[in-house]
Amino acid sequence: MSTSDAPASDFESWIVREFAATGEFTALVILVDTGTAKVTPLCSTYFNVIGDEITWGEIVVMFAGSGADWDGAAFFPTTASQGGPLDNPTARVRLRELEARVDDDRLVLNEGHFFDKWGRRMRIDEVTQ
Repeated sequence: MSTSDAPASDFESWIVREFAATGEFTALVILVDTGTAKVTPLCSTYFNVIGDEITWGEIVVMFAGSGADWDGAAFFPTTASQGGPLDNPTARVRLRELEARVDDDRLVLNEGHFFDKWGRRMRIDEVTQ
């Protein structure tokens, strides 16, 4: 039997690359419901990333606490002006600003790192009718 250290999801590959490039950061996150032709923001949160060991399974468990029936999550890595994670008051303000931008234009989700409920990369496209 062999074991592998290969990431199990697109998310895990991303978090390793992001942490290597950025160091510690705050992840602003928006959970969404993706319908056939509509994306609905459900809730948001933030958390500090201080290493690259987190798995998609751990993220799913953390988001289960939201009570939301989500099927997409957009992560926006953000650092303080001097580097490192944001302090809590600043993170709350930045998250509210991000929520307002997403409320105005759902395509803002593509500016972050957008994953489906299995940790696979995704994006949304504008629907023309």
